[in-house]
Amino acid sequence: MKTNKVKKKGKIIFFVLLTLLLLYFILRKDFFQIVHEILNINLFWLLVSIFLIFAYWFFRAIILHKVVLSFKANYTFKKAFRLQMITQFFNAVTPFASGGQPFQIYSLKKDGISYNDGANIVVQEFIVYQIALVFLGIFAITYNYFFPLFPEVALLEHLVTLGFIINFMVIVFLFILAFVKKFDTFLLKLAVNLLKKFHLIKNKKEVLERWNTQIDNFNTGAKKLINNKYHFFHLIFLEIVSLLSLYLIPCTLLYGMGDYTSITGFKTIITSAYVMLIGSFVPIPGGTGGLEYGFLAFFGNFIKGPILKALMLLWRFITYYFGMIVGAIAFNWKGDRK
Repeated sequence: MKTNKVKKKGKIIFFVLLTLLLLYFILRKDFFQIVHEILNINLFWLLVSIFLIFAYWFFRAIILHKVVLSFKANYTFKKAFRLQMITQFFNAVTPFASGGQPFQIYSLKKDGISYNDGANIVVQEFIVYQIALVFLGIFAITYNYFFPLFPEVALLEHLVTLGFIINFMVIVFLFILAFVKKFDTFLLKLAVNLLKKFHLIKNKKEVLERWNTQIDNFNTGAKKLINNKYHFFHLIFLEIVSLLSLYLIPCTLLYGMGDYTSITGFKTIITSAYVMLIGSFVPIPGGTGGLEYGFLAFFGNFIKGPILKALMLLWRFITYYFGMIVGAIAFNWKGDRK
């Protein structure tokens, strides 16, 4: 117990130090100009930006709710929205945003949904998210190929390519996991044999039979998602809308700083898609470091000086730290959770 607390404190300290280090490098030059830009942002456009992040969370909650309804008919949207907000917190404080899904499974179990169905729900939701993310990434890369927005920088090209490949391979792996039963059975046998070798399980046959049943249920649930074409593509459409809401935030923040000409909403979406491809594979909570670098590198083609750094700090707060704060409040809220 003490060891876990020490580890958690260590992660928090590391995260805080990393954040402070980034702030130092960003603010060490033009500090007063950056602060001036942030403090003088137009309140209307700031509220629009906050509305867009809530729209992102709202549409993601709709998707979660629709997926859960396939397993529990009386699951409310209120619960889905609260769970989605808490997920933002756990994703924010874990590498690769890996903490949200286990918490979702645990929370769904408390609402009477089995661990197997909970895992099914999480995978279905994640498949939809990855497809939307890769789709917008393909669109951005294709557009930039024919109508170049960014100069050719080898490092950035390699990072974007790597990010795209990783995200695409995640989709492939999820589809194999969801639809290729032989692959699932192979992984199960491999895991059970290893556990048996280290004497972590006693009855190998019983474990295999129990998990084979879970695999059957998992494959059935995944096929149910894909076979209902309208439902499947409707979820992808909602996910694209949610990501577009997220991607537009830099544009509205820039408008709030009085700059209406440097970049359009369409170019902001293309640029944000590039930034997300880089940040999605950074193995640090929140993609810290990678997302900031990607933002400055790509949006730096349209915006210069202190306003770029001020924009990045505001964007990072709204899309990351604000979600962490709201998620923490939702997690600790003691009101009616039914």
